[in-house]
Amino acid sequence: MFEIFNNLIYKNDNDFYFLFVTLCAFLLFFGAIAKSAQFPLHVWLLDVMEGPTRISALIHVATIVEAGIFLVARLLSFFIVIPYIMKLIVLIGIITVLLEGTLAFS
Repeated sequence: MFEIFNNLIYKNDNDFYFLFVTLCAFLLFFGAIAKSAQFPLHVWLLDVMEGPTRISALIHVATIVEAGIFLVARLLSFFIVIPYIMKLIVLIGIITVLLEGTLAFS
């Protein structure tokens, strides 16, 4: 299994498949986007927050949203190697901050 995965990543001893590694990084970041309700998937958070109690919303924020942020923080050294993913992370972050900030006023 590890040999198959190494064959997908590495071309030879010094070079690796940049497209495959970028795809893996994008899918990992997309998982973090889904967990922390960032820009493209921010709509589901409003439906989840309509719980019966306030404590369910607090538990949701304390666990699920922070899990996506923790995932990005743990994989930051992997994301830094790929400049396209870092630009995507910054773009999604800026859009999320501006969009969610303006939605908070309404």
